[in-house]
Amino acid sequence: MGALPQGRFVTLPDGLRLHYLDTGAGEPVVFIHGSGPGASGQSNFKQNYPVFADAGYRAIVPDLPGYGASDKPETTYSLDFFVDALRGLLDALDIGRCVLVGNSLGGAIALKLALDAPQRVSRLVLMAPGGLMEKEQYYLQMEGIQKMAAAFAGGELNDAEGMRRLLALQLFDASLISDETVAERVAVVRQQPRCVLGTMQVPNLASRLGELCCPILGFWGMDDRFCPSSGAQTMMERCRDIRFVLLSECGHWVMVEHRALFNRTCLDFLAEGRA
Repeated sequence: MGALPQGRFVTLPDGLRLHYLDTGAGEPVVFIHGSGPGASGQSNFKQNYPVFADAGYRAIVPDLPGYGASDKPETTYSLDFFVDALRGLLDALDIGRCVLVGNSLGGAIALKLALDAPQRVSRLVLMAPGGLMEKEQYYLQMEGIQKMAAAFAGGELNDAEGMRRLLALQLFDASLISDETVAERVAVVRQQPRCVLGTMQVPNLASRLGELCCPILGFWGMDDRFCPSSGAQTMMERCRDIRFVLLSECGHWVMVEHRALFNRTCLDFLAEGRA
């Protein structure tokens, strides 16, 4: 238990080695996970991406640098560092245009790539994306961010009990956390250098949201303890061609707590682009 599935690896021109899962055929849909300690594409999206592949899409699930089975260099983990890595992966796979599905940090990465290279993003699906307020607001106000940073810095997540306590903050219903997910994340967190979270820099992108030109589907749980649900209002006020699903009794992982609704709503949204 705890072993992540073996996917494929690609080495970018700068030497960074990334791991990714690649299944299905059709329009590419890229799933970008969040920044929680021990995170990987598989642990975030295991209940989602196979459904997209079965529905006729090519599902690509990378591990961000610093996470999963990808390289974990001692460097500054800025938003541009992640965006450059994602762009490098798309280039290596010869993907010119795709759908981006991003949760938390993954949502901020998706937003930044869509702003920097709008021709590469056909649609955006965002679940409680980061990058919508100043960093200090997250750390001062959000219980989940505070406890996550303290637990990671203190080495409290290197066993199943500590990891389960942290993951319980991600969900409204902690009973949905599987032993498999806990074990997967413990295996990864033991390999992560402190700089992965300690140097993370995600700027406030709110002033640029009006530049987005692709259709956007958003999800937010009203019991999110990591990214305040007021971000949904920010996006609705500033973006064009956007719709949002707000869910009661739901935390930071909509795609886990309401996976059937999430998968169905996303596939309906993507089908509009095929018409």
